[in-house]
Amino acid sequence: MRMLILGAALVMMTSAAMTPVARADDDDAKGAQKLAMQGRDDYWHCLAREYSRDSNQGLSEQEFGRSVAGACPSERQYYRVALLDYLTSQYPNIDSGAHLATANRAVESAQKDIVTAYVKHRPPTK
Repeated sequence: MRMLILGAALVMMTSAAMTPVARADDDDAKGAQKLAMQGRDDYWHCLAREYSRDSNQGLSEQEFGRSVAGACPSERQYYRVALLDYLTSQYPNIDSGAHLATANRAVESAQKDIVTAYVKHRPPTK
């Protein structure tokens, strides 16, 4: 009987000890998600500023694409790293190279989207 009570107490203590760890992991994942979303927003806002620059008016699609690819280096890197951290926290068993490839595709997609918007909304050439 004494062993049963001791065993039950040990199980309860272990369960109680694991709960804060699970909460901490959840908080870390939410924090990583928040940082990734903030990085995405910052990068998009920077790309939007690049889109609206007067000096970019009249550029060809290729010229504007090169301009966008070189724009916002710190925002781009922050977004990539924050997304990589988030993916690693959500999917720790997946190879980090796959997470990096996903983060790079997200950056490329943002650049492609801004170039597409530029092409669709530029005035027709005369």
